[in-house]
Amino acid sequence: MKKIPMRMCVITKEKLPKKDLIRIVMNENEIKIDLSGKLNGKGCYLKKDIEVINKAKNTKVLNRVFETDVNVLIYDELLKMID
Repeated sequence: MKKIPMRMCVITKEKLPKKDLIRIVMNENEIKIDLSGKLNGKGCYLKKDIEVINKAKNTKVLNRVFETDVNVLIYDELLKMID
């Protein structure tokens, strides 16, 4: 049986399989959505859920995680991916 990689959502604090989460990465002061899961840089995970993305947007959790201002367009892009 193959081991399933588990990661924690920064909003819900749930440990979920990696495939159920979206990875966001900061690489050289640029914030990107990492669809491959292999980009270099500091990363965090958000659950693929509209409510979680909206809560992240309202609480500005990515600003705290990456210690920089995250453009609102990142959240809009995440919401488009889920729909």
